[in-house]
Amino acid sequence: MNDLYFLIQQMMLFSVPLLVVAIAGMFSERSGVVNIALEGIMIMGAFSGTLFMHLNQTNGGLSGYPLLFASMAIATVTGMVYALFHAFASIEMSADQTISGTALNLFAPAFVIFSARSVIGIQQVNFQNTFLIQSVPLLGDIPIIGRMFFQNAYLSTYLGFLILIIASFVLYKTPFGLRLRSAGENPQATDAAGISVRKIRYAGVLISGALAGLGGLIYIIPVTVTFNADVAGYGFLAIAVLIFGQWKPSRILTSALFFGLLKTISASYSGIQFFFNLNIPQVIYQVIPYVATLIVLVISSKKSQGPKALGEPFDKGKR
Repeated sequence: MNDLYFLIQQMMLFSVPLLVVAIAGMFSERSGVVNIALEGIMIMGAFSGTLFMHLNQTNGGLSGYPLLFASMAIATVTGMVYALFHAFASIEMSADQTISGTALNLFAPAFVIFSARSVIGIQQVNFQNTFLIQSVPLLGDIPIIGRMFFQNAYLSTYLGFLILIIASFVLYKTPFGLRLRSAGENPQATDAAGISVRKIRYAGVLISGALAGLGGLIYIIPVTVTFNADVAGYGFLAIAVLIFGQWKPSRILTSALFFGLLKTISASYSGIQFFFNLNIPQVIYQVIPYVATLIVLVISSKKSQGPKALGEPFDKGKR
């Protein structure tokens, strides 16, 4: 039973960042803009957030949850600003959205390393993790469920599920969500209805950037105390989660939990007696998430139904 509790707790830590970043991609791609820059945006968000923590913890500034909330806000804003470059290239310049996203992915690690060395002298940004919640008051005492979901957890776990609920509501229950989906499916009809496709797509990409930047910090905090310009390919894995989830929040949740479970087995198999006793080489566990990603994408690719206008620059004169 202890192994099951450990597995569930670890799965939450790996699944929630995937959930948040995949939802980030959903907002952009539902508006019609391909966003493969999620990896780069995560790196930028994680860097700004951890650097802020490092500077405050080193110089005696903010601490505790005020520091965590401030760091999250900075990561969110950084992601949004970085995504603005992708939005401008894709919407204003009608650039190839795949190339634009690739450029942002390549630029982010180099910029982060340069900035870290310039500010603190080394490229590794260290911070103290003081944000683990040993037990949520009252909820942590619930039999079975309390130990699974409300002990040894992070605030980011609950924030991820809150983002899922809000994203579902915005997408399906608000006029903005309707316009966002319309811009990604039939931008010409959206424009004919008097709605600015350009503004809607800007909003979609900027929301995407904000959530991806936040997702970068959410990923880093539980797994390490040193950020080294890397998020372990989580941005690319989130794209797989998005495709497997069919660009729908509820399916994205299922997909994120599935990939999070694989990632947990990969990273923590030695702490789970069942998997440890199998005596399978470590490298097999390490490649499981990526092999599974390839298999799932091959199987689901024929059934994937992305937004019809995804990746197509909007041409107002095209009817």
